[in-house]
Amino acid sequence: MRVARRVYRASVDGAWRQAWGLDPEIVFLNHGSFGATPRTVLAEQVRLRNQLEHEPVRFFLYTLEPLWDAAREEVAAFVGADPANLVFVRNATEAINGVLQSVALPAGSDVLITNQTYDACRFAVTRWARSRGAEVVVAEVPFPLAGAREVVDAVLAAATPRTRLALIDHVTSPTGVVWPIETLVAELQTRGIDCLVDGAHGPGMVSLDLETLGAAYYAANFHKWTCAPKGAGMLYVRPDRQHDVHPAITSHGYGTTRGRPRFHERWDWVGTDDPTPMLCVPFALRYLEGLIEGGWSALRHRNRRLVVAARKRLLAALDAEAPCPDEMLGALATVPLPEGVEEPASHPSGIHPLQRRLLERHGIEVPIVTWPAPPHRWLRVSAHLHNAPDDYARLVAALPEALDGA
Repeated sequence: MRVARRVYRASVDGAWRQAWGLDPEIVFLNHGSFGATPRTVLAEQVRLRNQLEHEPVRFFLYTLEPLWDAAREEVAAFVGADPANLVFVRNATEAINGVLQSVALPAGSDVLITNQTYDACRFAVTRWARSRGAEVVVAEVPFPLAGAREVVDAVLAAATPRTRLALIDHVTSPTGVVWPIETLVAELQTRGIDCLVDGAHGPGMVSLDLETLGAAYYAANFHKWTCAPKGAGMLYVRPDRQHDVHPAITSHGYGTTRGRPRFHERWDWVGTDDPTPMLCVPFALRYLEGLIEGGWSALRHRNRRLVVAARKRLLAALDAEAPCPDEMLGALATVPLPEGVEEPASHPSGIHPLQRRLLERHGIEVPIVTWPAPPHRWLRVSAHLHNAPDDYARLVAALPEALDGA
């Protein structure tokens, strides 16, 4: 049971904080897990849902497709992609599973992942490779690390002549580090290895130019840093790989003979579902851009500056060293915690008991990551427009009691 406490009021621009419907009693430092959608964006989703339900047949058969294409155009411009190479999905994990199920993999091939691959995607790769008689090779990327080159060297050292596909994070989930994805993609492709980039944290945290990047596949979420409603993601596929890539669900789009691109047809319609999260993405992009002078470039810079300062404050309080250079941070940062007693998590996604204590005793929502395994513990903080320096000061003040005996 929560203890009574005063309503939290951060020293942040009121318009920014009030733009979100976040619990005013909670210091919310976990935007990186599920994002948070502003009130105005949610209102736009309600408007679209009302339009759908007013006449569902008309909406799905006549209205949806033009809205879908218009949204794709605007989103493609934001991520630096040709609209012809982009489709909407519910989330990055769905996109990655679709690619994995589509790619031909000869028996005896290697699939390359890393020790920091998101668990859901690691499970998908393991299951897929096993079904094809392939081997999963894990690159041991160090953390802490001194610089980006250590990431590149570790990944390339694990590549073999049998490697056909590499699943590489753009921003790592357990450690919150922006990897040198341009170098990784280029180096792997010179070895004939296609890259499937897990860009779950990419849009909104870092500037993207997917056509220049040139990865075979790039999967991403819009519910995180661009703050769209949950259920909004994307898959970019390079033109030379599109004919082989199918969604996990085969539906009417598979057999259509219209003149629209086959890639779009297969992915745009996979059965009756709520399309409003994806249709809201352009609105969310415009809305957040208008919240801060300088638009998205200023927003990304502001979030990064805030999280760098927060990490510095936390490291000083914990008497710890920075596990990576500031240059490798986006809007996430992790700091090492003292090793603790291993305690069972209370949820399949891994809610650590220390995370629950910080929430229930101090009103702070922040993830504790046991990586690579207990008793190692990391605290991962996020930064978005609804955060301010006072948030991290509250966390610093709460840590001694929360860590006592933990």
